[in-house]
Amino acid sequence: MGASQQSGRRSLRSSDWEIGQLPGLSDSDRDHLVKLGITTTLGLLRQTRSIAQQQALAARLQIHPQHVYKWVALADLARVPMVGCQYCGLLLHAGIVSPAQLAQTPLPRLHQQLLKLQVATLQRQDLCPTLDVVAQWIQQARSLVALEPHL
Repeated sequence: MGASQQSGRRSLRSSDWEIGQLPGLSDSDRDHLVKLGITTTLGLLRQTRSIAQQQALAARLQIHPQHVYKWVALADLARVPMVGCQYCGLLLHAGIVSPAQLAQTPLPRLHQQLLKLQVATLQRQDLCPTLDVVAQWIQQARSLVALEPHL
């Protein structure tokens, strides 16, 4: 799957990704989620809207709830089309846990956090998304939060 964005007025919509594309998800965890009918990132979000639902999923998978909390945060960030599964992990490691938080984060501060993270972990600042790309993430997050606050 990929980003599904278009409707009548070109309004932005949440992207939905195959669950196996979520970073940090083991093959075993992916297979267990699929057996439970959770095949996409939006499917995961729909079945884990509350902390109680997240804890129940962790119990069914026999894993620590912290893993499910992380997957939910990654899936939520992946709703932003330009972030997707490619950059949701980077944002989470930079301290951004939701599109709502991304929408409120000042661009210069976020870009600086991402740059520091890339240099600290990979010793490569050239892999950091550009200021323009990060600005587009923030704009898309603002649009999503305005249009789909319930997810």
